[in-house]
Order: sequence, then structure tokens, then C-alpha cells
Amino acid sequence: MFYVSLVAITCLVIPPVKQPKFAAETIDDKLDAATGLTIGDVDGDGKPDILLADGSRLVWYRNGDWKRFVITDSLAENGNACIAARDINGGGKVEVAVGGLSVHYLIRPDNPTRHWTPANLLHGYTVRGIQWVNTGNGKYQLIVLPEQTDTLFAFENGRDCIAAWKRRVILQPLPLAHDLEVFDYGDRELFYISGDGGALGYYFKEGHWVYHTDHWLARGRQLGKASIGSVASRNTYILAAMEPSPGRMVTVYAPRLMDSLLVHGKIKRVVLERKLNKGQALEAADLLDLQRDQVLAGWSERNEDGDFGIKLYVPFNQYWEAIDVYWIDRGGIACENLQVADMDGDGRPDIIATGGSTNNLKIYWNRT
Repeated sequence: MFYVSLVAITCLVIPPVKQPKFAAETIDDKLDAATGLTIGDVDGDGKPDILLADGSRLVWYRNGDWKRFVITDSLAENGNACIAARDINGGGKVEVAVGGLSVHYLIRPDNPTRHWTPANLLHGYTVRGIQWVNTGNGKYQLIVLPEQTDTLFAFENGRDCIAAWKRRVILQPLPLAHDLEVFDYGDRELFYISGDGGALGYYFKEGHWVYHTDHWLARGRQLGKASIGSVASRNTYILAAMEPSPGRMVTVYAPRLMDSLLVHGKIKRVVLERKLNKGQALEAADLLDLQRDQVLAGWSERNEDGDFGIKLYVPFNQYWEAIDVYWIDRGGIACENLQVADMDGDGRPDIIATGGSTNNLKIYWNRT
């Protein structure tokens, strides 16, 4: 554990930070080239499963016995694939789409352990991000972030009838966008793109995707992966980011002491880590039940100290005036992707991560 003092000006009484305790379990140590990673209930048994793009295959691991099943083995063209999986119709099972050098919606068979049928939605673009986003009234759109373009695409769900899918084009002003994430504010969902120029949030209004300058965060900064986090006790938010891309630093953009909104011009930048090497795995989540999110970061190449792995950054208070830093995994995983989800239903979020050169998939069970 390391302690880094940033500012010490608050007189609030802060409860002591809980010591993180995580038990690592290797689910697979023979991955080919794991890229995309996401979590969702594939078979409808009420338990979250693991979906993973591994080389030319899109696979899922069944929660419980962690048996591996192939969804499709025809993703050779997709390279570094990204996955969107979400229950968009209330049926208890996720709908799945995957993007790489093209975008495919996967048509589910009656038995999800058998091969699914890929249906092409978009081709001719290298895809950097893909997410299902709630547009309100129980409707969803599939948002696609292509590489090195000034547009995004939104597909309105036509389910298995691919001809019925509607495509929208959304203009985006960032010089270069690297990542696409979704955050639920309770009353509506926003999707954020991050890259050269900061992080920009879009919301659906009157049939269109729009953005407001209040949702353009870290403006002018070169960001890689980014994630919105919350501070439940004050209804305030943070932006965690890797800078630049691939990340060498972990940063947090948080409201100042007297502010309560995360808006451009009213946030401060805090550097949490300067010793990453190819950092691209990042999440903001409350792993320790502190009523304020912590930041989880992973990187895949050895840094100047000879380390790779996963670290957890725990704020002293909601303004990130000081932090505690903990290793979750030091040298056991060359982390390229991670997700946070309660995998065993005990109410505590767990960590799921994949390693590149270590060729492994691990769950870090939360025993805090």
C-alpha cells in the first residue's frame, strides 16, 4: 500500500477506508489473443456470464462451472474486437453485437451453447467501441464508434430481421476518439466518447443524439480510455481516464471542494499514477462500499519498475484530496481488459480481467 498526499484542507469526518481483500481465481490460462471483454446473462439463469473475443472466436463462459462455449468462430477479420451485450427487451438474456473491421449482430439460437448466426450491420470501418444505450421508454440503440472518422453510427434494433434495422449518423467534434462508454445517471443514460480533445457525452432528446458543453469534460486533454464514476452521498460525479492513449498515467477529474457538479471549467485534475506502460483497462466503481467510487486500472507492459498488473486507487473523500493505492494483481496478469460485476450474488462487486502476454482470464472475488 502506498499513501499519496494531495491536499489536506477538509474538516469533514471521514470513516476509515476498508482494507481491500480479493481472492484471485484463474478461469482460463490458455487464451489465444483476448481482446473484447464484457459481462451479461447469456443463458437466462439469472447469473452474469463472461463474454470474450479470443482471436477469431467470440466465446462465453457459463457462470458456475465456467465451461467455455463458442458463439461464433468466424471473427478472423475483426482483429481487436469489442463486444456489446445487454438485455434490451426484458427477457433476461443479453443481445450481443461485436465490432472490429465490421459490425455484426449475433442471432441467438434456441440453445445458446451452440453457434450463433452473425448478421452484418456495417463494414468498411475499424471499430473502436460498441455499446447498447437506453434511449428511454425501454428502447435501445446500438452505438458504434469507428476509428479516425468524424462520425458515429446508431442502429435501432430490428432484432433478427436485419433489413428492419435503421441506421443514424452522429457527428462528433473530437479530432480523434479512442473509447466509448455508457453511464446511467438514473433519469437517463449518456454515452461518452473520449480521445484527443477530452470526453464528450451524448444523450437522446426528441429523436436525436445531442451533446451539451456541460458534458464535454477534460476539454483539450488527450485521453485514452475513460470512465464516469459517482459519489452517492453528494450526487456528484468523477471522470477517470488513461492519458494519453495508450495510457501512461491514470487521472481523475473531480468537482472542487465547493462545487457539486462535474462540468467543464469547474473540475480539477488529479494525477493518480505516472508509471503505466500501455494502460488501457479502466473502471470506476464502489468496490469497497464507501459510497464513493474508486478507480481500478490495469496495464499490460512492464513499466520502469518492471511491473504490470492491476491497481486500485481509493479516495480519501469525494474530492480526491488524498488517495490510498493497493495492488490487486502484481505481475500475475498483463492486463488488457477488465470489468466490474457481482459474479456470485453476494452484493459485492468482483473484478474480471484478461491478460495479453499472460494469456489468462481471471476473476478477483471481492472478500472485503
